Amino acid sequence: MDRQPDLEPKGQEDLKREPAEDEWKSWQRGQLRRNTLYLVSAAAQWILLLACLIYLGIGSLQLSTPRSDKVPWTYIQYTGKSVEGTAMNLSAETGSIRIRNGSIMITCDGLYLVSLKGVISFSELEKNNSLKLILGKKDNKTSETLWERTLQDDGKTVDLITMLYLFAQDDIALWTNRNATVKGLSFSLVLLSPIFYCLQ
Repeated sequence: MDRQPDLEPKGQEDLKREPAEDEWKSWQRGQLRRNTLYLVSAAAQWILLLACLIYLGIGSLQLSTPRSDKVPWTYIQYTGKSVEGTAMNLSAETGSIRIRNGSIMITCDGLYLVSLKGVISFSELEKNNSLKLILGKKDNKTSETLWERTLQDDGKTVDLITMLYLFAQDDIALWTNRNATVKGLSFSLVLLSPIFYCLQ
């Protein structure tokens, strides 16, 4: 019978090499896990970004195909009395935005250009009192101010151009906080940029 050669005992280098190899393999497994997490995280971020771009793309397509070829606008002229806290009885001269019970009916979410010019008189008030001209949302129960101008002088000419973000289904009205006389008020409202929601 041939004798099997005796196995030589492992040297110190082999003993040192094994923990180093185990440590190296463990580090590689950890690195693989980290790389996998980074990959999954990056993929999730790209999917989220793509979803956002698709959402914005659909929104812009809806904007580029308007339901009406008209830009919502109105032009109003008013001369008459303003009763404290009561909406002025406005009526449209021209334009596509409807007016009901003195309130302008907003049909599109978006940024509107507001132009307002006229003379407001309140001579029956004491000299130290001022008057506020208010543009806001108003219904039978509540009112919310969107813009206001304080007038200190009697017979003051109001001349204003501003921009307001308005929402569909809001009713916009104009009123004063004291009794006054309004002369030659011209008021126009034009939609500059529709956002996402328009009523037909």
